[in-house]
Amino acid sequence: MMMRCVTACIVMVIGALALQVTSAQALSMHECSAKYKAAKEAGTLNGMKWNDFRRAQCGAGATAEPGNAIFPNAISSKYASKSAGKARMLTCLEQYRVNKTNGGNGGLKWIQKGGGYYSECNRRLKGQA
Repeated sequence: MMMRCVTACIVMVIGALALQVTSAQALSMHECSAKYKAAKEAGTLNGMKWNDFRRAQCGAGATAEPGNAIFPNAISSKYASKSAGKARMLTCLEQYRVNKTNGGNGGLKWIQKGGGYYSECNRRLKGQA
């Protein structure tokens, strides 16, 4: 009887770990919905319905949309003495922290698989340099 209980516990733990790995790679329903709405507004759905879009764009390996995230327009002048990369990182981090208090990160984490707030912010600021 004890062996069955231990085996059941092990199976449950392995199942929970497998579920976490799978869900960590896919977009959440909220992120997928934001991505669908953005594609719909941009006119890039090409007649694709929600369920088809969700299967194709929101499964494992999909990337989050920056959606309504707020990014800085320029590198902050208080980081002028830093290297270009460090100045961009500190500027992005400062804005990310401000956004956390008012929900302006668009559902993005600082760093996440497929590109988080930092990679998008850094890319935008590099484009202005």
